[in-house]
Amino acid sequence: MWNLRDKCAISGIGQTTYTKASGRTVLDLASEACLKAANDAGVPLDEIDGIISFNFNDSVPAIAVASSLGIPNAMHAVDYAAGGNGANLIVLAATAAIEAGLAKNVLVYRAMNGRSGFRLGGGRDMNARGITQYTAPFGWITYPQAMAMWCRRHMVKYGTTVQQLGKIAMTFRENASLNEQAMQRTPMTMDDYMSSRMIADPLRMLDICLESDGACAILVTGSDHARDLKHKPVYITGGAYGGGLNQGDDLFDALRWPDHSSNFAACIADDLWASAGLKPSDVDVAEIYDCFTYTVVMALEGLGFCKPGEGGAFVDDGHIARSGSLPVNTHGGLLSEAYIHGFNHVLEAVKQLRGDAGARQIADAKVALTTAGAMTCGSAMLLRN
Repeated sequence: MWNLRDKCAISGIGQTTYTKASGRTVLDLASEACLKAANDAGVPLDEIDGIISFNFNDSVPAIAVASSLGIPNAMHAVDYAAGGNGANLIVLAATAAIEAGLAKNVLVYRAMNGRSGFRLGGGRDMNARGITQYTAPFGWITYPQAMAMWCRRHMVKYGTTVQQLGKIAMTFRENASLNEQAMQRTPMTMDDYMSSRMIADPLRMLDICLESDGACAILVTGSDHARDLKHKPVYITGGAYGGGLNQGDDLFDALRWPDHSSNFAACIADDLWASAGLKPSDVDVAEIYDCFTYTVVMALEGLGFCKPGEGGAFVDDGHIARSGSLPVNTHGGLLSEAYIHGFNHVLEAVKQLRGDAGARQIADAKVALTTAGAMTCGSAMLLRN
């Protein structure tokens, strides 16, 4: 179990504009976000000695960003090969590096031209060999097709409805309407949702996250150092990563997963809460990985905000709205703000805990949850101010 409670903090954040066509290189985007994070913290570049990122064959190496910024002493430069599961994992890795004495000030970023450049899943091998020979006959090839099967299982087992999925999409779009950074801010009605194009039954276009160009970054420091910097620290209080047995041979292989009505969240929940000494009722705001609407339902149930099978009703009852008991994806999420592979969730959590979220600010937010991942493995963090 992760056991570095409050030893490190997020001291700076930075992001680019999120667009469909940046007209810039990924290196340029990454460099901008990282420079903004360092400046936001008030830490000179010559004091940064670590830089970490993750990619899906669609980004630039950490050492390239260090060179671009002119960081003279990037002693700990690491790139993780990861999908959506990696957004919190790399932050937890930064805390481990600081605790081990490998670095003192670590930039953590995600950058991608996910719409105008390499589109997620675009490099997937469609030849019927290896794992694909077993998934392709069932239509298990693209991410929407795979997640549609997971979602259908929840509907069969528990009676979850498409209208409940639509409520998730509508709630996040309402939040995005208050966020000037969001790519999609046009109000959404249930009729809008129901009339959107079917992609992979039961998932419609508005169940699926955006494709985005952009970058975001944070600066992680030791807590003692953080207290001397420009902003009130946001402490990394708890975290967990994993997914239990039968995760499969790669990030996409879920045929061995025992029950597609739940995902990795249920597997890491105990470790997550124990690492922080907190419980679900302590969370004031949650930024939950929403590459699809259904992944929100699995996270709510798996992490204990409601019982298995009750996620749809939890949404229906208004709990995830800004005025509800658990405001979720206050920036609009991956569905309406942008898809920076989930890392923009971390920035929103920091903004909420700083009190810097403007019109979408949740009053008196003290503890925030972030999750990353959709299927068999993923990560989560608990942050506090």
